[in-house]
Amino acid sequence: RRTRRERSWTGMGCAALLWGTILLGCACGQGPHRVGAAPLLAATYVLDDADGLGREFDGIGAVSGGGATSRLLVNYQEPYRSQILDYLFKPNFGASLHILKVEIGGDAQSTDGTEPSHMHYENDENYFRGYEWWLMKEAKKRNPKIKLIGLPWAFPGWIGKGENWPYDYPDITAYYIVSWILGAKQYHDLDIDYIGIWNERAFSSKYIKLLRYTLDKHGLEQVRIIASDRLWEPISFVMLIDSELHGVVDVIGAHYPGTKTVKNAILTGKKLWSSEDYSTFNNDVGAGCWARILNQNYVNGNMTSTIAWNLVASYYEQLPFGRCGLMTAQEPWSGHYRVESPIWITAHTTQFTQPGWSYLQVDGHLEGGGSFVALTDGLGNLTIIIETMSHNHSKCIRPPLPNFNVIPQRATFYLRGSFCMVETLQVWHSRLDFESGNSSLFQQLHPLKVWKGRFYLDLNVDEVYTLTTLKTGRKCGCPEPPPPQPFPSSYRDDFNIRNPPFSEAPNFADQTGVFEYFVNASDPGDHVFTLRQVVVQRPITWVSDADQTISVIGNFKWVNLTVSCDIYIEKPRDGGVFIAGRVDNGGIYVRRTKGVFFWVFADGTYRVTGDLAGEEVLMKGLSGVRDNAWHTLTLNIQGNSASGLLNGYPLWENVTVSKPGNGWAALGTRSFEFAQFDNFHIE
Repeated sequence: RRTRRERSWTGMGCAALLWGTILLGCACGQGPHRVGAAPLLAATYVLDDADGLGREFDGIGAVSGGGATSRLLVNYQEPYRSQILDYLFKPNFGASLHILKVEIGGDAQSTDGTEPSHMHYENDENYFRGYEWWLMKEAKKRNPKIKLIGLPWAFPGWIGKGENWPYDYPDITAYYIVSWILGAKQYHDLDIDYIGIWNERAFSSKYIKLLRYTLDKHGLEQVRIIASDRLWEPISFVMLIDSELHGVVDVIGAHYPGTKTVKNAILTGKKLWSSEDYSTFNNDVGAGCWARILNQNYVNGNMTSTIAWNLVASYYEQLPFGRCGLMTAQEPWSGHYRVESPIWITAHTTQFTQPGWSYLQVDGHLEGGGSFVALTDGLGNLTIIIETMSHNHSKCIRPPLPNFNVIPQRATFYLRGSFCMVETLQVWHSRLDFESGNSSLFQQLHPLKVWKGRFYLDLNVDEVYTLTTLKTGRKCGCPEPPPPQPFPSSYRDDFNIRNPPFSEAPNFADQTGVFEYFVNASDPGDHVFTLRQVVVQRPITWVSDADQTISVIGNFKWVNLTVSCDIYIEKPRDGGVFIAGRVDNGGIYVRRTKGVFFWVFADGTYRVTGDLAGEEVLMKGLSGVRDNAWHTLTLNIQGNSASGLLNGYPLWENVTVSKPGNGWAALGTRSFEFAQFDNFHIE
């Protein structure tokens, strides 16, 4: 049976048209009849640049970090890893992003894991830790014009000298951040375009001014400052009463603004950005959310950039905010990834605009609900993006969305000013189908003929159109990736790699602390290459990190498993380490993590606990383990029973475990302390 949309094209005096084809009523007799339907709501809109332009467009982007959201991406094998990167960054291919924002790692939990700092300790500098350097280079390789932003979520503990606060010694904090920018250039030839203050936490006017001074002193005048990556207030008000602060802040960045701004922000005269937004499960509702805010952040809120958290969901899905990325790549062991619908919604804007274009001065609200924006490069090119997302199909994760209605409508556009001579517009179309699930994404339709500066569109609900003078758009595709597979049920890593491409071992997802490849030069031979926990002071945290360090790995659905690992306690007297199974939590909830934890301590004791905090003791006793010696721990969990071996001999057995029923494997330490791990093995 034909849809209402298909039926609406019957009775035409022109050639038969495929569904979705746009027809000019004025060029081909009367418009299509809507058989048996009420007349469409009709409205007209004028696009004119004769009286000047609106705000300058700064681009669409996404965040890697905040935290560890790209953790699993680096472990993909080729060609799949490059395919994923192409979908994100390659111009006129997929999302074609204009901006990449990365976390400046602070050794602390920042949503889905920890990212390592370039300065774990005061006398330590290393600009090759983590994966954000690599990601920025891969983005630049594909799009040399992409803008780069750095923002800290957390800071190493030494910056606060024992206090959980980065502003007591603002000169130290500024030096730390500027070191990261200088290191990006010196070691990776990366120019950082923008720098933030402290993600979603308090700002210090004194620090922001000092940061500007420190940037300028090091020849980084071109680096712009974004503040405060939280709410519009109080930063806007403070800038209005503090002229020096007003002079050093270039962009006011707000998070999850709900497409609205505030009067004070507009009064500053500064660029206004939604510097973090979206954060929504990446199904078609997520695509609807993204389509709506990409337009309405400007239409309602004068925001000239919108940046999605997050770039790619490359973290274990059972961590907080699973699959809240523009696409999904969480199986490096299989090579499977998914190009989700938000990628193609992004393309509707990014493939037909560039930072430096300008918005037209136009209201942008459609009479029947929905919105449109129009942008120009000032050289005669025009791009119009229209969205008609309905309320229930465009809810973002936050803030709550007030009710509104969208109905089918006819929109007639008049092109004036420098656009009056436009004769043809290229047409790209997406339709989110919530009934059959058969959405049509980023399809190129027949070009639209403009007749005497006028054209119209019949718009249905939950659609996106791009109309543009540019002919460069492309929907590119790679071969289908391999099918999904669970994490291998037999897995081992001996960490024997002399020059690892990344500082972290594959598939381990640090949740408190940082676990890095380590060369143990003093070892006689069996344990030269190990995995080492290296954070020895509680960081200046963004959320409530655990008091213990922990890295998780594997399949969250695992029930029965055996975990074994060689361990080396470095901290005398009160040092300790653990291996664990059925670990049920991580991310911002890491403090409440449950599981089956097998601990050994430097004082020669052991414990079995049902939680990471070590409060639910299931068994304890003497083990004979000492610091600065290698031992092998084995944890076996079968059904409701667990047992543990030390150096191959039973140490404890028949411990009853009831909850949780499944979870990851893990390893970690009793506190923020040095410890080493080797020959990790899961069955």
